Amino acid sequence: MNERELLAFVAVAEHGRMDLAAKALGYSQPAVSYQIKCLEMTLGTKLFVRTSSGVSLTRSGALMLPSAQAVLTLMRGIKATTGDLALVA
Repeated sequence: MNERELLAFVAVAEHGRMDLAAKALGYSQPAVSYQIKCLEMTLGTKLFVRTSSGVSLTRSGALMLPSAQAVLTLMRGIKATTGDLALVA
């Protein structure tokens, strides 16, 4: 599980569609689909129910979403802190 997979997961959950999430992230739609597939394989569970009109979170996906958002917030904080320290050093 990596940052890019978590970013894709949160974006898809927020936008409800892979193509809209891809556009928001500046990725291609196949790249977002691949990130989600890799994350699902790592976790051993489906995170979304896919339909012709978009996606919705499975129970596992809904349970995971707040944690993924928290991890990304922590990662942004770490990057901001280390970026500030790099300017001082």
